[in-house]
Amino acid sequence: MTMTRNQFLRSLAGLGAAALGVSALAACGSDDDKDPPMIGDCAANGTVVSIDGNHGHTLTVAKADVAAAANKTYDITGTSPHMHSVTITAAQFATLASTGTIQVMSTNGGTHAHAISVVCA
Repeated sequence: MTMTRNQFLRSLAGLGAAALGVSALAACGSDDDKDPPMIGDCAANGTVVSIDGNHGHTLTVAKADVAAAANKTYDITGTSPHMHSVTITAAQFATLASTGTIQVMSTNGGTHAHAISVVCA
């Protein structure tokens, strides 16, 4: 059996409406139903680092660095043929310890920079 163009468009419209209804139902509910956001524990578990557009760079933020909460500059060159560094300030370490996440930018190297996320594990 073949479907006319009109039948096809109506079936798409019906699927779209159904999808909207499901998403609206999923959005309903009180804040009481939600679990509090999970914040990792840097002191116990250290950090996880993500480097956008990475091509061999590495960054390790040690538990001791978070605990010390002092300005620190890291060389993130890794296996990349060019250098970048990133500085995490004392204030950023305090934010990391309290919220579990920070975003920083590397220095410019090889005509670009990298956005870096540091998250308590």
